[in-house]
Amino acid sequence: MSSQLDSYAVPPAVRRVAIAFRRIGVVSFWAQVVLGVVSTIVLLFSGLFLTNQPSVTTLPNATRVATSQANPGTGFGLFLTGCGLVVIYLSIYWAYSYIRLAKKLQAPDTQQRPKRTDVFRQLRIGIFMSLVGMLLTLLGGFAIVGTLVGKSFQVSAVSVLGGLPDQLIKGSDIFAVQGVFLVLLAHFIAILTSLWLLRAMNRQA
Repeated sequence: MSSQLDSYAVPPAVRRVAIAFRRIGVVSFWAQVVLGVVSTIVLLFSGLFLTNQPSVTTLPNATRVATSQANPGTGFGLFLTGCGLVVIYLSIYWAYSYIRLAKKLQAPDTQQRPKRTDVFRQLRIGIFMSLVGMLLTLLGGFAIVGTLVGKSFQVSAVSVLGGLPDQLIKGSDIFAVQGVFLVLLAHFIAILTSLWLLRAMNRQA
């Protein structure tokens, strides 16, 4: 009975905003958790387990020597993508804060409810955080793809001259690119969540 009275004490506009924060926050939280875990596994597998792969090089005396080559998914590009992945985990915590914010908005006591300006500030911080993470991930993706493009030209040149190329584009390289897109998708969901909640706030103004 008291919970029903408390719900009636909350203005309808505030109650609708709280429901939006709770529902969208839950969806965003779990979507980012799944994408964050999967992208972490993909990037770790690409960066650690497939860092060095044997390749065959043709020497002038026609002998073939097995060498190891560095995966282009490692290095600076993978580092930037990893920084974007760290921001994803911060964004997961931020999505969980939206769920907690929904509970505070439903408090019957007006003194316990967060101010409208505080809610807007929290949403702006979430958008800024996701934009920074997306920028880092994009720069990392450009570095990885640039390395792959360089390898493709090298392979073409060696193929024309004859012999076996000492650097081939392997599945692990494409796996690193897949990890970049997973991180970008997670950031996109985070930005979309914050913008949707901003829209819900403006509609109840």
